Amino acid sequence: MTPRRVALTGLGSISAYYLAAIEADPGWQLAALCDVDPAALRPHRDRVPCFTDHREMLAAARPDALVVAVPNHVHAPVCQDALRAGVPVCVEKPLARTLDEGREVAALARTTGTPLFTAFHRRYNEPVLRLCERLPAPEALASVRVRYLERIEDHIGSDTWYLDPERCGGGCVADNGPNAFDVVRLLLGEVTVTRSAIARDAHGVDRQAVVELRARRGPATARVELDWSRPGETKDVEVRLTDGTVLGADMLGLHPGFKASLWHEYAGILDAFAAAIETGTPPGSGADAVADGGVAALELVAAAYACEEPLDGAAPDTEGAGAR
Repeated sequence: MTPRRVALTGLGSISAYYLAAIEADPGWQLAALCDVDPAALRPHRDRVPCFTDHREMLAAARPDALVVAVPNHVHAPVCQDALRAGVPVCVEKPLARTLDEGREVAALARTTGTPLFTAFHRRYNEPVLRLCERLPAPEALASVRVRYLERIEDHIGSDTWYLDPERCGGGCVADNGPNAFDVVRLLLGEVTVTRSAIARDAHGVDRQAVVELRARRGPATARVELDWSRPGETKDVEVRLTDGTVLGADMLGLHPGFKASLWHEYAGILDAFAAAIETGTPPGSGADAVADGGVAALELVAAAYACEEPLDGAAPDTEGAGAR
């Protein structure tokens, strides 16, 4: 089988995981790289064509697929340029900075008939997948809690755009929320936000949030706890069944090194992206699940901000979190 030639645009903190996954998978071949900063491209110039403009890269390298790992505020225009060129897109969550932008990108994918895949890396996390295998029928689930607690400055390196709401789309709700909401959807199906309490810093960045949701089918509820100010790192899931049984998954448990779980999760993303290209439909998506939940996640983010109330500065519960 001839490997697919994939280009990557955006060489920020997440690009290392994509590059490692591409190199390890014989089904992919790195065709080109793009970043607006020439210094970021310098280490790669001897081995792959490099560009500072993604449109020039698309025209010159003519890749079979594109991975978009640029800051959130340019997700939509880069995706749109690729889709117009007929190039399948794997875009880092969130699909776009705003819900309106996300809907426009999804509509263009439908119009052009080009695969559009949103990368929610936690749905390829080994403990999460094992938890899914252990769960009974959906009607036996009473509640789900997903915690995403960290100090964001420890994770972003030089990618300071995370702390700029205009570029990020918000704060912890806009950026970590999509991953957490996607895990909830993976377990409960479609959900609706019922309450959202948010704490913001002096710059208006949401640093902490508790978002409550309800399944659209069945009585199950969910609680998403987000924190960008908590030392250490906790990413876990707890599921309570109607009979009182409690099941859980520590997303970091099998990979104790800092950000070590990401290596296998991004390998999973590439596998799923390849399947989406083959079938033209993201794995697990229904007829109305555009971009593998990309729009759905943005709808939940928008709903959480729309019904926001003060969190009164109280951090999400971290008892027994086992941070490292």
